[in-house]
Amino acid sequence: MAAPRIKHAADDENEIHDVANFADAGRNTVTPVASLPAEVALVVVRTFAEIVRTATTVHAATTPDADGVVRAQTFEEGDVYMIEKPFDGFFADRYLMDFYDVTERGMCSRMHLHTGLRFVRMMTGPGTYIRVSSLSPFEVTHVEGVTPFRPDQFTDDLPDLPPGQHRTRYNLIVPPCSFVDMQIPRGVSHQFNAFGPHAVIDSVHPEESIEVFRERMSGFRMTAQTVFLAETAPDAATCAELSVAGD
Repeated sequence: MAAPRIKHAADDENEIHDVANFADAGRNTVTPVASLPAEVALVVVRTFAEIVRTATTVHAATTPDADGVVRAQTFEEGDVYMIEKPFDGFFADRYLMDFYDVTERGMCSRMHLHTGLRFVRMMTGPGTYIRVSSLSPFEVTHVEGVTPFRPDQFTDDLPDLPPGQHRTRYNLIVPPCSFVDMQIPRGVSHQFNAFGPHAVIDSVHPEESIEVFRERMSGFRMTAQTVFLAETAPDAATCAELSVAGD
């Protein structure tokens, strides 16, 4: 039996669902991959970020191609470049994201979910960390003798809810100069916020083409595959974690 649709209006690029009654379809799984020397992490992150920044200035990446795909776009967390797109017989694609720095922008991204599963590798450089949040606890992989570190976790209250409503927010910190993977099942809430100048994501979307048909979209619309759980982006203070230190 085919999975049910998630969207109410398939092509809406700012569809908002009621967070009070929302239930995650599963849990995000986080896997620490590596801790890097600061100078190595900086080169890696800057290299990926520069690909995205270049794409935002190039006509071929910012206009529709023969398949109607615009490779360079702006998402709520940062600028994005679709480095590899789907084609007949291959349903997945791959994005690079150059994160906004929350401390510069003054606001956080919203809690959201996707119409298909996602695999992301979060990468940080010196003086930068990523706060990852969800409405469900994280499953954290730890293989003794292999996994390089255990990420810090904590809970707080999801901000900006209507009076009388409460949701616990689960948070995990990607520390400076590290690679951390996250497997995001379809329909599971998550929120990324980067603090510092050096943060990127390398993200694989294995169902990108399938989502278009399953949700009955009129065409390939990258931003329409996101559903938000808040009307507006909250203030930066609501996602800061000032206890994080280190390079």
